Amino acid sequence: MAVFDFSNSPSDNKEAICTYETFASNESEATEDNPILVLDNKNKKWSHHSVGKFTNPIKRTSFEFEEEDGVVSADILKIDSRFVSLLQWLGENHINVRLSGVNKEDGYAVYKIREIAFGGGTKLSAEDGFLQFMIERLLSSNAPSEEEVDEETLEMGDSMKLTSIQSITDFMNCAGRTLPDNIRLWARRNLAVARSNEVSPEEKRHAQRALSIMMNIKWKNNYFKAIDPKEARRILDEELYGMEQVKQRIIETVIQINRTHTLPAYGILLVGPAGTGKSQIAYAVARILKLPWTTLDMSSINDPEQLTGSSRVYANAKPGIIMEAFSMAGESNLVFIINELDKAASGKGNGNPADVLLTLLDNLGFTDNYMECMIPTVGVYPIATANDKSLISAPLMSRFAVIEIPDYTPEEKKVIFSKFALPKVLKRMGLNASECVLTDEGLDAIIDVFSNTSGIRDLEQAAEHIAANSLYQIEVDKVDSVKVTAEMVRKLFG
Repeated sequence: MAVFDFSNSPSDNKEAICTYETFASNESEATEDNPILVLDNKNKKWSHHSVGKFTNPIKRTSFEFEEEDGVVSADILKIDSRFVSLLQWLGENHINVRLSGVNKEDGYAVYKIREIAFGGGTKLSAEDGFLQFMIERLLSSNAPSEEEVDEETLEMGDSMKLTSIQSITDFMNCAGRTLPDNIRLWARRNLAVARSNEVSPEEKRHAQRALSIMMNIKWKNNYFKAIDPKEARRILDEELYGMEQVKQRIIETVIQINRTHTLPAYGILLVGPAGTGKSQIAYAVARILKLPWTTLDMSSINDPEQLTGSSRVYANAKPGIIMEAFSMAGESNLVFIINELDKAASGKGNGNPADVLLTLLDNLGFTDNYMECMIPTVGVYPIATANDKSLISAPLMSRFAVIEIPDYTPEEKKVIFSKFALPKVLKRMGLNASECVLTDEGLDAIIDVFSNTSGIRDLEQAAEHIAANSLYQIEVDKVDSVKVTAEMVRKLFG
Protein backbone atom coordinates (compact mmCIF):
# COMPACT_ATOMS: atom_id res chain seq x y z
CA MET A 1 0.00 0.00 0.00
CA ALA A 2 1.34 3.37 -0.98
CA VAL A 3 2.03 5.87 1.75
CA PHE A 4 0.73 9.28 0.94
CA ASP A 5 2.55 12.26 2.31
CA PHE A 6 0.29 15.17 3.03
CA SER A 7 3.20 17.52 3.62
CA ASN A 8 5.08 19.29 0.88
CA SER A 9 7.87 20.21 3.22
CA PRO A 10 11.23 18.75 2.16
CA SER A 11 12.94 19.70 5.39
CA ASP A 12 12.22 16.46 7.21
CA ASN A 13 14.25 13.53 6.02
CA LYS A 14 12.56 10.95 8.20
CA GLU A 15 11.22 7.83 6.57
CA ALA A 16 7.51 8.00 5.83
CA ILE A 17 5.45 5.89 8.20
CA CYS A 18 2.18 4.38 7.09
CA THR A 19 0.05 4.17 10.21
CA TYR A 20 -3.11 2.84 8.60
CA GLU A 21 -4.45 -0.26 6.93
CA THR A 22 -7.21 -0.33 4.35
CA PHE A 23 -10.38 -2.37 4.52
CA ALA A 24 -12.80 -3.32 1.75
CA SER A 25 -16.38 -2.16 2.03
CA ASN A 26 -19.30 -2.09 -0.38
CA GLU A 27 -21.67 -0.34 2.02
CA SER A 28 -23.69 2.43 0.38
CA GLU A 29 -23.95 4.47 3.59
CA ALA A 30 -21.27 5.49 6.07
CA THR A 31 -22.21 4.90 9.73
CA GLU A 32 -20.36 4.49 13.01
CA ASP A 33 -20.34 0.74 12.34
CA ASN A 34 -19.26 1.24 8.72
CA PRO A 35 -17.01 4.30 8.93
CA ILE A 36 -14.99 6.06 6.25
CA LEU A 37 -11.87 6.00 8.43
CA VAL A 38 -10.78 5.31 11.98
CA LEU A 39 -8.45 7.63 13.98
CA ASP A 40 -6.36 6.83 17.02
CA ASN A 41 -8.13 7.89 20.27
CA LYS A 42 -5.98 6.17 22.92
CA ASN A 43 -4.52 9.41 24.23
CA LYS A 44 -7.63 11.54 23.84
CA LYS A 45 -11.31 11.03 23.14
CA TRP A 46 -12.40 13.24 20.28
CA SER A 47 -15.58 15.29 20.11
CA HIS A 48 -18.54 14.14 18.06
CA HIS A 49 -17.89 17.07 15.71
CA SER A 50 -14.19 17.82 15.32
CA VAL A 51 -12.46 20.38 13.10
CA GLY A 52 -9.04 20.13 11.48
CA LYS A 53 -7.28 18.90 8.39
CA PHE A 54 -5.41 15.92 7.06
CA THR A 55 -1.72 16.68 7.28
CA ASN A 56 1.65 15.07 7.75
CA PRO A 57 4.16 17.37 9.40
CA ILE A 58 6.24 14.52 10.85
CA LYS A 59 5.70 12.17 7.93
CA ARG A 60 2.94 10.17 9.58
CA THR A 61 -0.46 9.61 8.04
CA SER A 62 -2.50 11.61 10.48
CA PHE A 63 -5.23 14.18 11.14
CA GLU A 64 -4.62 17.45 12.99
CA PHE A 65 -7.44 18.37 15.35
CA GLU A 66 -7.88 22.08 16.11
CA GLU A 67 -8.60 21.97 19.84
CA GLU A 68 -9.06 24.81 22.33
CA ASP A 69 -5.62 24.08 23.80
CA GLY A 70 -3.96 23.97 20.36
CA VAL A 71 -3.41 21.53 17.52
CA VAL A 72 -3.33 17.83 18.39
CA SER A 73 -2.39 15.12 15.91
CA ALA A 74 -3.90 11.63 15.70
CA ASP A 75 -2.73 8.79 13.51
CA ILE A 76 -5.04 7.31 10.91
CA LEU A 77 -5.58 3.65 11.77
CA LYS A 78 -8.00 2.43 9.09
CA ILE A 79 -9.35 3.77 5.79
CA ASP A 80 -12.12 2.46 3.58
CA SER A 81 -10.11 1.53 0.46
CA ARG A 82 -12.52 3.54 -1.71
CA PHE A 83 -11.55 6.78 0.07
CA VAL A 84 -7.74 6.64 0.07
CA SER A 85 -7.30 8.91 -2.95
CA LEU A 86 -9.92 11.39 -1.71
CA LEU A 87 -8.23 11.74 1.68
CA GLN A 88 -4.92 12.16 -0.09
CA TRP A 89 -6.42 14.99 -2.16
CA LEU A 90 -7.83 16.67 0.97
CA GLY A 91 -4.42 16.50 2.62
CA GLU A 92 -2.42 17.69 -0.35
CA ASN A 93 -4.69 20.74 -0.73
CA HIS A 94 -4.83 21.44 3.03
CA ILE A 95 -8.63 21.46 3.04
CA ASN A 96 -10.22 22.38 6.37
CA VAL A 97 -12.87 19.83 7.26
CA ARG A 98 -15.26 18.91 10.05
CA LEU A 99 -15.41 15.26 11.02
CA SER A 100 -18.43 13.57 12.54
CA GLY A 101 -17.56 10.44 14.45
CA VAL A 102 -17.94 8.25 17.51
CA ASN A 103 -15.31 7.11 20.00
CA LYS A 104 -15.13 3.30 20.07
CA GLU A 105 -12.73 0.75 21.50
CA ASP A 106 -10.76 0.45 18.27
CA GLY A 107 -10.64 4.21 17.65
CA TYR A 108 -12.60 7.28 16.56
CA ALA A 109 -14.93 6.07 13.79
CA VAL A 110 -15.53 8.86 11.25
CA TYR A 111 -18.70 8.53 9.20
CA LYS A 112 -19.07 12.06 7.81
CA ILE A 113 -16.62 14.61 6.37
CA ARG A 114 -17.63 18.18 5.46
CA GLU A 115 -15.56 21.08 4.20
CA ILE A 116 -15.71 24.21 6.31
CA ALA A 117 -14.62 27.79 5.88
CA PHE A 118 -11.12 28.82 6.80
CA GLY A 119 -10.57 29.36 10.51
CA GLY A 120 -12.74 26.53 11.77
CA GLY A 121 -16.10 28.27 11.33
CA THR A 122 -19.29 26.46 10.69
CA LYS A 123 -20.14 28.16 7.38
CA LEU A 124 -19.63 25.78 4.51
CA SER A 125 -17.52 26.84 1.57
CA ALA A 126 -18.72 26.48 -2.00
CA GLU A 127 -16.47 23.49 -2.55
CA ASP A 128 -18.29 21.34 -0.01
CA GLY A 129 -20.80 20.50 -2.72
CA PHE A 130 -18.03 18.86 -4.69
CA LEU A 131 -16.79 17.00 -1.63
CA GLN A 132 -20.24 15.62 -0.86
CA PHE A 133 -20.67 14.67 -4.50
CA MET A 134 -17.42 12.70 -4.36
CA ILE A 135 -18.35 10.98 -1.10
CA GLU A 136 -21.74 9.92 -2.49
CA ARG A 137 -20.08 8.58 -5.65
CA LEU A 138 -17.52 6.62 -3.64
CA LEU A 139 -20.16 5.16 -1.33
CA SER A 140 -22.15 3.95 -4.34
CA SER A 141 -19.08 2.26 -5.85
CA ASN A 142 -17.55 -1.12 -5.14
CA ALA A 143 -14.31 -1.61 -3.27
CA PRO A 144 -11.23 -1.58 -5.51
CA SER A 145 -9.20 -4.72 -6.08
CA GLU A 146 -6.68 -5.74 -3.47
CA GLU A 147 -3.75 -5.38 -5.86
CA GLU A 148 -0.80 -3.65 -4.25
CA VAL A 149 0.11 -0.35 -5.87
CA ASP A 150 3.59 -0.40 -7.37
CA GLU A 151 5.18 3.01 -7.00
CA GLU A 152 7.51 2.30 -9.90
CA THR A 153 4.56 1.45 -12.10
CA LEU A 154 2.87 4.70 -11.17
CA GLU A 155 5.91 6.59 -12.38
CA MET A 156 5.96 4.89 -15.78
CA GLY A 157 4.97 6.93 -18.80
CA ASP A 158 2.33 4.60 -20.24
CA SER A 159 -0.43 7.02 -19.33
CA MET A 160 1.40 9.96 -20.86
CA LYS A 161 -0.26 11.38 -23.96
CA LEU A 162 1.40 13.76 -26.40
CA THR A 163 -1.19 16.46 -27.00
CA SER A 164 0.54 19.85 -26.81
CA ILE A 165 2.82 21.20 -29.52
CA GLN A 166 5.62 21.46 -26.97
CA SER A 167 5.37 17.82 -25.88
CA ILE A 168 5.21 16.66 -29.51
CA THR A 169 8.23 18.82 -30.37
CA ASP A 170 10.19 17.41 -27.43
CA PHE A 171 9.31 13.89 -28.50
CA MET A 172 10.47 14.55 -32.05
CA ASN A 173 13.76 15.96 -30.78
CA CYS A 174 14.35 12.99 -28.47
CA ALA A 175 12.92 10.02 -30.37
CA GLY A 176 12.07 11.25 -33.85
CA ARG A 177 14.67 9.05 -35.53
CA THR A 178 12.99 5.93 -34.12
CA LEU A 179 9.89 6.62 -36.22
CA PRO A 180 9.44 5.23 -39.74
CA ASP A 181 11.06 7.59 -42.24
CA ASN A 182 7.86 8.67 -43.94
CA ILE A 183 6.13 9.35 -40.61
CA ARG A 184 9.11 11.38 -39.35
CA LEU A 185 9.02 13.60 -42.46
CA TRP A 186 5.24 13.89 -42.21
CA ALA A 187 5.51 14.92 -38.55
CA ARG A 188 7.99 17.71 -39.38
CA ARG A 189 5.68 19.14 -42.02
CA ASN A 190 2.67 19.06 -39.71
CA LEU A 191 4.69 20.62 -36.88
CA ALA A 192 5.51 23.48 -39.19
CA VAL A 193 1.80 23.93 -39.98
CA ALA A 194 0.79 23.75 -36.30
CA ARG A 195 3.34 26.47 -35.40
CA SER A 196 2.72 28.69 -38.39
CA ASN A 197 0.96 32.02 -38.13
CA GLU A 198 0.26 32.05 -41.85
CA VAL A 199 -2.42 29.37 -41.83
CA SER A 200 -5.94 29.41 -40.45
CA PRO A 201 -6.65 28.35 -36.84
CA GLU A 202 -8.63 25.45 -38.28
CA GLU A 203 -5.62 24.15 -40.24
CA LYS A 204 -3.43 24.44 -37.14
CA ARG A 205 -6.01 22.57 -35.09
CA HIS A 206 -6.22 19.74 -37.62
CA ALA A 207 -2.43 19.48 -37.83
CA GLN A 208 -2.05 19.32 -34.05
CA ARG A 209 -4.81 16.70 -33.72
CA ALA A 210 -3.25 14.54 -36.45
CA LEU A 211 0.17 14.84 -34.79
CA SER A 212 -1.24 13.82 -31.42
CA ILE A 213 -2.87 10.72 -32.95
CA MET A 214 0.23 9.68 -34.88
CA MET A 215 2.79 10.33 -32.13
CA ASN A 216 0.85 8.35 -29.51
CA ILE A 217 1.03 5.17 -31.60
CA LYS A 218 3.96 2.85 -30.87
CA TRP A 219 5.40 2.10 -34.29
CA LYS A 220 6.82 -1.38 -33.81
CA ASN A 221 8.92 -3.52 -36.11
CA ASN A 222 7.56 -6.56 -37.90
CA TYR A 223 9.37 -9.14 -35.75
CA PHE A 224 6.99 -11.53 -33.97
CA LYS A 225 7.90 -14.04 -31.29
CA ALA A 226 7.26 -17.73 -31.82
CA ILE A 227 3.97 -19.13 -30.55
CA ASP A 228 3.50 -22.19 -28.37
CA PRO A 229 1.36 -24.76 -30.25
CA LYS A 230 0.14 -26.33 -27.00
CA GLU A 231 -0.92 -22.96 -25.61
CA ALA A 232 -2.60 -22.14 -28.93
CA ARG A 233 -4.54 -25.38 -28.77
CA ARG A 234 -5.59 -24.71 -25.18
CA ILE A 235 -6.94 -21.27 -26.11
CA LEU A 236 -8.91 -22.70 -29.04
CA ASP A 237 -10.35 -25.47 -26.85
CA GLU A 238 -11.61 -22.82 -24.44
CA GLU A 239 -13.56 -21.07 -27.17
CA LEU A 240 -14.67 -23.92 -29.40
CA TYR A 241 -16.04 -27.37 -28.67
CA GLY A 242 -15.20 -30.11 -31.14
CA MET A 243 -14.30 -29.06 -34.71
CA GLU A 244 -10.87 -30.64 -34.52
CA GLN A 245 -10.07 -30.04 -38.18
CA VAL A 246 -10.87 -26.33 -37.85
CA LYS A 247 -8.56 -25.93 -34.85
CA GLN A 248 -5.78 -27.82 -36.61
CA ARG A 249 -6.11 -25.65 -39.71
CA ILE A 250 -5.94 -22.44 -37.67
CA ILE A 251 -2.78 -23.54 -35.86
CA GLU A 252 -1.22 -24.60 -39.17
CA THR A 253 -1.94 -21.14 -40.56
CA VAL A 254 -0.28 -19.17 -37.77
CA ILE A 255 2.52 -21.59 -36.84
CA GLN A 256 4.71 -20.28 -39.67
CA ILE A 257 5.54 -17.38 -37.38
CA ASN A 258 7.86 -19.76 -35.57
CA ARG A 259 10.15 -19.94 -38.60
CA THR A 260 9.74 -16.59 -40.32
CA HIS A 261 9.03 -14.39 -37.25
CA THR A 262 6.69 -12.45 -39.49
CA LEU A 263 2.94 -12.59 -39.84
CA PRO A 264 1.49 -15.09 -42.33
CA ALA A 265 1.18 -13.82 -45.89
CA TYR A 266 -2.56 -14.43 -45.81
CA GLY A 267 -5.20 -13.54 -43.28
CA ILE A 268 -7.88 -15.96 -42.10
CA LEU A 269 -11.44 -15.98 -43.47
CA LEU A 270 -13.87 -17.93 -41.30
CA VAL A 271 -16.95 -18.97 -43.28
CA GLY A 272 -19.94 -20.70 -41.74
CA PRO A 273 -23.54 -20.43 -40.51
CA ALA A 274 -24.52 -17.85 -37.93
CA GLY A 275 -23.90 -18.81 -34.32
CA THR A 276 -21.09 -21.30 -34.94
CA GLY A 277 -18.49 -19.29 -33.02
CA LYS A 278 -16.64 -17.49 -35.83
CA SER A 279 -16.13 -14.30 -33.81
CA GLN A 280 -14.98 -16.28 -30.76
CA ILE A 281 -12.38 -18.03 -32.92
CA ALA A 282 -11.15 -14.65 -34.20
CA TYR A 283 -10.70 -13.36 -30.65
CA ALA A 284 -8.90 -16.57 -29.75
CA VAL A 285 -6.42 -16.11 -32.61
CA ALA A 286 -5.69 -12.58 -31.37
CA ARG A 287 -4.91 -14.12 -27.95
CA ILE A 288 -2.65 -16.70 -29.56
CA LEU A 289 -0.73 -13.97 -31.40
CA LYS A 290 -0.63 -11.85 -28.20
CA LEU A 291 -1.79 -8.79 -30.14
CA PRO A 292 -4.43 -6.16 -29.41
CA TRP A 293 -7.48 -6.43 -31.61
CA THR A 294 -10.13 -4.21 -33.10
CA THR A 295 -13.32 -4.98 -34.97
CA LEU A 296 -14.69 -3.66 -38.24
CA ASP A 297 -18.39 -4.43 -38.66
CA MET A 298 -18.91 -4.19 -42.40
CA SER A 299 -22.70 -4.39 -42.08
CA SER A 300 -22.69 -0.93 -40.48
CA ILE A 301 -20.30 0.69 -43.00
CA ASN A 302 -22.17 2.29 -45.89
CA ASP A 303 -19.53 4.66 -47.22
CA PRO A 304 -15.80 4.20 -47.89
CA GLU A 305 -15.15 7.52 -46.12
CA GLN A 306 -16.04 5.84 -42.82
CA LEU A 307 -12.89 3.75 -43.33
CA THR A 308 -10.63 6.30 -45.02
CA GLY A 309 -11.55 9.42 -43.04
CA SER A 310 -12.47 12.84 -44.40
CA SER A 311 -10.27 15.55 -45.88
CA ARG A 312 -9.00 18.33 -43.64
CA VAL A 313 -10.65 20.91 -45.90
CA TYR A 314 -13.83 20.29 -43.88
CA ALA A 315 -14.27 21.87 -40.45
CA ASN A 316 -15.69 18.65 -38.98
CA ALA A 317 -13.08 16.39 -40.60
CA LYS A 318 -11.92 13.35 -38.66
CA PRO A 319 -9.88 10.19 -39.18
CA GLY A 320 -11.52 7.01 -40.43
CA ILE A 321 -12.36 3.90 -38.43
CA ILE A 322 -9.13 2.15 -39.43
CA MET A 323 -6.93 5.01 -38.21
CA GLU A 324 -8.95 5.29 -35.01
CA ALA A 325 -8.34 1.58 -34.45
CA PHE A 326 -4.58 2.17 -34.54
CA SER A 327 -5.04 5.07 -32.13
CA MET A 328 -7.17 3.06 -29.68
CA ALA A 329 -4.74 0.12 -29.77
CA GLY A 330 -1.83 2.48 -29.22
CA GLU A 331 0.46 0.43 -31.45
CA SER A 332 0.92 -0.54 -35.08
CA ASN A 333 0.84 -4.32 -34.59
CA LEU A 334 -2.73 -5.52 -34.11
CA VAL A 335 -5.41 -7.91 -35.32
CA PHE A 336 -8.22 -6.51 -37.45
CA ILE A 337 -11.34 -8.63 -37.01
CA ILE A 338 -13.55 -7.88 -40.02
CA ASN A 339 -17.06 -9.08 -39.24
CA GLU A 340 -19.51 -9.94 -42.05
CA LEU A 341 -17.06 -9.48 -44.89
CA ASP A 342 -19.76 -10.73 -47.28
CA LYS A 343 -21.62 -7.45 -46.70
CA ALA A 344 -18.64 -5.24 -47.53
CA ALA A 345 -19.77 -4.72 -51.11
CA SER A 346 -23.22 -3.43 -50.16
CA GLY A 347 -22.20 0.18 -49.55
CA LYS A 348 -24.86 2.82 -50.05
CA GLY A 349 -22.56 5.83 -50.38
CA ASN A 350 -20.03 6.91 -52.95
CA GLY A 351 -17.82 3.96 -53.72
CA ASN A 352 -17.41 0.46 -52.39
CA PRO A 353 -16.08 -0.16 -48.85
CA ALA A 354 -14.64 -3.47 -50.06
CA ASP A 355 -12.18 -1.61 -52.30
CA VAL A 356 -10.75 0.20 -49.25
CA LEU A 357 -10.08 -3.09 -47.51
CA LEU A 358 -7.81 -4.23 -50.33
CA THR A 359 -5.23 -1.56 -49.45
CA LEU A 360 -5.32 -2.67 -45.80
CA LEU A 361 -4.99 -6.37 -46.66
CA ASP A 362 -2.05 -5.98 -49.06
CA ASN A 363 0.28 -4.93 -46.24
CA LEU A 364 1.74 -2.23 -48.48
CA GLY A 365 0.47 0.66 -46.38
CA PHE A 366 -2.85 2.40 -45.78
CA THR A 367 -3.54 6.08 -46.40
CA ASP A 368 -6.11 7.94 -44.32
CA ASN A 369 -7.52 11.10 -45.93
CA TYR A 370 -7.38 13.02 -42.67
CA MET A 371 -3.87 11.95 -41.70
CA GLU A 372 -2.53 12.47 -45.25
CA CYS A 373 0.17 9.91 -44.58
CA MET A 374 0.77 6.28 -45.54
CA ILE A 375 0.42 4.10 -42.45
CA PRO A 376 2.63 0.98 -42.34
CA THR A 377 0.47 -2.15 -42.16
CA VAL A 378 3.13 -4.90 -42.01
CA GLY A 379 2.09 -5.58 -38.41
CA VAL A 380 -1.62 -5.90 -39.20
CA TYR A 381 -3.15 -9.38 -39.28
CA PRO A 382 -6.69 -9.56 -40.72
CA ILE A 383 -9.24 -12.13 -39.60
CA ALA A 384 -12.60 -11.96 -41.39
CA THR A 385 -15.92 -13.71 -40.82
CA ALA A 386 -18.70 -14.35 -43.33
CA ASN A 387 -21.88 -16.37 -43.67
CA ASP A 388 -21.88 -16.62 -47.49
CA LYS A 389 -18.54 -16.52 -49.30
CA SER A 390 -20.24 -16.35 -52.72
CA LEU A 391 -20.97 -12.66 -51.99
CA ILE A 392 -17.27 -11.86 -51.51
CA SER A 393 -15.35 -10.57 -54.52
CA ALA A 394 -12.48 -12.62 -55.94
CA PRO A 395 -9.85 -9.94 -55.13
CA LEU A 396 -10.87 -10.01 -51.46
CA MET A 397 -11.01 -13.80 -51.32
CA SER A 398 -7.47 -14.02 -52.68
CA ARG A 399 -6.15 -12.21 -49.59
CA PHE A 400 -7.34 -14.90 -47.19
CA ALA A 401 -6.82 -18.49 -46.25
CA VAL A 402 -10.43 -19.73 -46.20
CA ILE A 403 -11.47 -21.98 -43.31
CA GLU A 404 -14.96 -23.48 -43.45
CA ILE A 405 -16.75 -23.67 -40.10
CA PRO A 406 -19.33 -26.48 -40.22
CA ASP A 407 -22.50 -26.49 -38.18
CA TYR A 408 -22.57 -28.56 -35.01
CA THR A 409 -23.97 -32.07 -35.13
CA PRO A 410 -26.93 -32.96 -32.86
CA GLU A 411 -24.59 -34.90 -30.57
CA GLU A 412 -22.22 -31.92 -30.31
CA LYS A 413 -25.16 -29.65 -29.53
CA LYS A 414 -26.20 -31.99 -26.71
CA VAL A 415 -22.77 -31.78 -25.13
CA ILE A 416 -22.57 -28.00 -25.59
CA PHE A 417 -26.00 -27.46 -24.03
CA SER A 418 -25.62 -29.84 -21.07
CA LYS A 419 -21.94 -29.28 -20.28
CA PHE A 420 -21.43 -25.61 -21.14
CA ALA A 421 -24.50 -23.48 -21.94
CA LEU A 422 -26.84 -24.53 -19.11
CA PRO A 423 -24.17 -24.73 -16.32
CA LYS A 424 -22.92 -21.27 -17.33
CA VAL A 425 -26.41 -19.75 -17.04
CA LEU A 426 -27.13 -21.54 -13.75
CA LYS A 427 -23.92 -20.20 -12.23
CA ARG A 428 -24.74 -16.67 -13.34
CA MET A 429 -28.22 -16.87 -11.80
CA GLY A 430 -26.92 -18.34 -8.55
CA LEU A 431 -28.59 -21.71 -9.03
CA ASN A 432 -27.07 -25.03 -8.03
CA ALA A 433 -27.02 -27.94 -10.45
CA SER A 434 -29.32 -29.84 -8.05
CA GLU A 435 -31.96 -27.10 -8.35
CA CYS A 436 -32.32 -27.49 -12.13
CA VAL A 437 -31.94 -31.11 -13.23
CA LEU A 438 -31.91 -31.80 -16.97
CA THR A 439 -33.24 -35.24 -17.91
CA ASP A 440 -32.07 -37.17 -20.98
CA GLU A 441 -35.56 -36.89 -22.48
CA GLY A 442 -35.58 -33.16 -21.83
CA LEU A 443 -32.21 -32.76 -23.55
CA ASP A 444 -33.41 -34.71 -26.58
CA ALA A 445 -36.52 -32.53 -26.75
CA ILE A 446 -34.44 -29.33 -26.69
CA ILE A 447 -32.23 -30.52 -29.55
CA ASP A 448 -35.33 -31.58 -31.49
CA VAL A 449 -37.04 -28.20 -31.03
CA PHE A 450 -33.99 -26.37 -32.45
CA SER A 451 -33.02 -28.97 -35.05
CA ASN A 452 -33.70 -26.57 -37.93
CA THR A 453 -31.57 -23.72 -36.55
CA SER A 454 -27.86 -23.31 -37.19
CA GLY A 455 -25.25 -22.61 -34.56
CA ILE A 456 -25.79 -22.58 -30.82
CA ARG A 457 -27.22 -19.11 -30.15
CA ASP A 458 -30.77 -20.46 -29.97
CA LEU A 459 -29.57 -23.16 -27.59
CA GLU A 460 -27.95 -20.54 -25.36
CA GLN A 461 -31.22 -18.59 -25.29
CA ALA A 462 -33.07 -21.82 -24.51
CA ALA A 463 -30.75 -22.42 -21.55
CA GLU A 464 -31.52 -18.90 -20.36
CA HIS A 465 -35.28 -19.55 -20.60
CA ILE A 466 -35.11 -22.89 -18.79
CA ALA A 467 -32.95 -21.53 -15.97
CA ALA A 468 -35.17 -18.48 -15.52
CA ASN A 469 -38.31 -20.65 -15.40
CA SER A 470 -36.68 -22.95 -12.85
CA LEU A 471 -35.72 -19.99 -10.67
CA TYR A 472 -39.30 -18.69 -10.90
CA GLN A 473 -40.71 -22.01 -9.67
CA ILE A 474 -38.20 -22.15 -6.82
CA GLU A 475 -38.82 -18.59 -5.66
CA VAL A 476 -42.59 -18.34 -6.26
CA ASP A 477 -43.88 -21.90 -6.02
CA LYS A 478 -41.38 -22.73 -3.24
CA VAL A 479 -40.20 -25.98 -4.80
CA ASP A 480 -36.79 -27.37 -3.88
CA SER A 481 -35.81 -28.53 -7.35
CA VAL A 482 -37.06 -28.41 -10.94
CA LYS A 483 -36.77 -31.40 -13.27
CA VAL A 484 -36.47 -30.35 -16.93
CA THR A 485 -38.46 -33.02 -18.76
CA ALA A 486 -39.52 -33.33 -22.39
CA GLU A 487 -43.01 -32.21 -21.38
CA MET A 488 -41.63 -29.08 -19.72
CA VAL A 489 -39.52 -28.28 -22.80
CA ARG A 490 -42.49 -28.62 -25.15
CA LYS A 491 -44.56 -26.42 -22.83
CA LEU A 492 -41.89 -23.70 -22.71
CA PHE A 493 -41.04 -23.68 -26.42
CA GLY A 494 -44.32 -24.73 -27.99
